Amino acid sequence: MTHQPKTPAFANDQPGEIAQRSGGDTVTLTIDGREVTVPKGTNVLEAARKLGIEISAFCYHPGLPIAAVCRQCLVKIEKAPKPVPACQAVCGDGMVVSTCDPDVVDRRRQMLEFTLLNHPIDCPICDKAGECILQRLYFDHDAQHSRVDVPKVRKAKVVDVGPRIMLDQERCILCTRCIRVCDQVAGQHQLEMAFRGDREVLNTAPGERLDNPYSVNTVDVCPVGALTQKDFRFTLRAWELLMTPSICNGCATGCNIEIHHREGHVYRLRPRYCREVNKHWMCDEGRETYRELRDRRVAAPAVDGLPASWTAALSAAGQVLGAALDADRGAVGVVLSAQHTNEDNYVLAKLAREHWQVGRVYAVGRSPVPERADDILRDADVNPNTRGAHACAGDSAAGVDALAGDLRDGALRALVVLGGAEALADDVLDKAAGLDALIVLAAREVGLARVAKVLLPVAAWAEVDGTVTNRQGLVQRMHAAYPPPGAAVPAWEAAVKLGRATGAAVDYADAKSVFSEMIEHVPELSDAAWGKPAPLIQLRFAHSRG
Repeated sequence: MTHQPKTPAFANDQPGEIAQRSGGDTVTLTIDGREVTVPKGTNVLEAARKLGIEISAFCYHPGLPIAAVCRQCLVKIEKAPKPVPACQAVCGDGMVVSTCDPDVVDRRRQMLEFTLLNHPIDCPICDKAGECILQRLYFDHDAQHSRVDVPKVRKAKVVDVGPRIMLDQERCILCTRCIRVCDQVAGQHQLEMAFRGDREVLNTAPGERLDNPYSVNTVDVCPVGALTQKDFRFTLRAWELLMTPSICNGCATGCNIEIHHREGHVYRLRPRYCREVNKHWMCDEGRETYRELRDRRVAAPAVDGLPASWTAALSAAGQVLGAALDADRGAVGVVLSAQHTNEDNYVLAKLAREHWQVGRVYAVGRSPVPERADDILRDADVNPNTRGAHACAGDSAAGVDALAGDLRDGALRALVVLGGAEALADDVLDKAAGLDALIVLAAREVGLARVAKVLLPVAAWAEVDGTVTNRQGLVQRMHAAYPPPGAAVPAWEAAVKLGRATGAAVDYADAKSVFSEMIEHVPELSDAAWGKPAPLIQLRFAHSRG
């Protein structure tokens, strides 16, 4: 199976992303007495960050065009007649910059007070409390009582601007980040400013709603709690959540994400910066894949639809599969899954080829959805690991159509299935239910898992360490956010247990040992690296999403 690499068609790289590159022409400047060399085109704010100097800002975002409307990042540049916004000032050779000059620090404090002039200060009920840039800068740079002694300007609250987003116009600080996300990322002008002065508000464009496939990115970039996600409103405080880096399970793009979870439950998914794949963004559908982690989960083994222990289930699986192999190996099939990791697929494929020597190996996943594909991030292939599953299966592997055809024709007597093979039609499921042996390793009771003779519970994507291969052929690492429910184990481990039940001598200490062997035997994955462990991080000010 051939795959054409595909990269997102974003707008041109923005100034903040120029600083991520290496090589090319550079300039050297001095910031607060320290020299720094950066690529040409880098702005002063990004150059300062390279030195570990954080300049306060509201409207600046490294993935968006410069607006310079908040004036919160003012710095002093030698020979310039007045302070200038660091986000808009392009670095030049020999430039001398001061970020801590008393005059610019005082101006930033004044701008912060001006921003807070009509703000409702409703932090106790704001979803953004704990990861709000305005909140953080107030404590860092001002922390003074308000001098406002007249009624504040009141604006609309709880404005329904789209199917996924709620707007509080009182909290908005008019930074225009959300407008630029719609224009530059989604390519749809759905938000704009209305009125002027202290009556200026964020609103939907005439005749529009905030309803595009990338709308929730506006919540990510909002530096305050003006835009909130309906799916997460009033659920938890940010500081109650733990963060684990992973890869989106929604399609073949493989967006880098953060899993925000607590006590074994995922509450939201957020994009994680990766220049090669998704930059700062992800689609709304991808964010909602966490819901499946709670839906129809398989938490215990089952035999003929009845709960069983692992020992009893493996004993039953070993008997029926062993009998099928002894009778006719050519009528036994193994199904790999594009929904599972490379490690899961590799172990099962190894058992199929080297130990069971079955006649048929398939690599299947969910059916493609052509209408969802675009030139930004969304792919028609709604599986995270189609390319990896086919690489592990080998050149002789067949697809879902061949599997359905073999089941309808009666060419199979036994099947070992990774995942539910959800793409199969109901009539094919009925055929599979009549097999001599149907052993399914699944995290959810869907597809073939509903009619399995032996059902083995395995971990879902957010609960495993492993790798997946995206549409570009990039092998990316997933990290387990929390343990799987009940008696479920990683699918590669369940495959090892099943192999031992049939007499196969296979053993791995952990997912990394599977990976180490896999990259030696699967050419397409040979350049992959396991990477470093990812310790749990509790979301606090230091990890502000803004």
